[in-house]
Amino acid sequence: MTPAELKRRIRTFALRCLKLVASFPRGAVGEIIGRQLIKACTSAAANYNATCVARSRADFIAKMGIVHEELDESVFWVDFAADAGLSQRPLMEPLLGEGTELLAIVVTALKTAKGKTNQDRKTKPPGGGI
Repeated sequence: MTPAELKRRIRTFALRCLKLVASFPRGAVGEIIGRQLIKACTSAAANYNATCVARSRADFIAKMGIVHEELDESVFWVDFAADAGLSQRPLMEPLLGEGTELLAIVVTALKTAKGKTNQDRKTKPPGGGI
């Protein structure tokens, strides 16, 4: 998957979460859970956008770590909203599935980036070398 495709998928996931929140019944529970979900999913999308212009591998890893946390939180809030009865679980399963799949992709990308960083450390001679 290319970075552009992943960017589109995470953005679409966030937009789908916004539509889900818009369908919640009015009231304190829907408002509180909805606000938490909106903050998490939009943060994931914005932070992934930032990874696409990361200045270094370390910057990429740091930003991707935030994407990981925010996607994980988004999946939690979608699942929690279903448990709280804010929407019917069968209607939310596709969104939960997409969030879980995106989370797996991000985890794999993080592991790959961290692995390359560790490999670079092993191959560089002490003192920087030539």
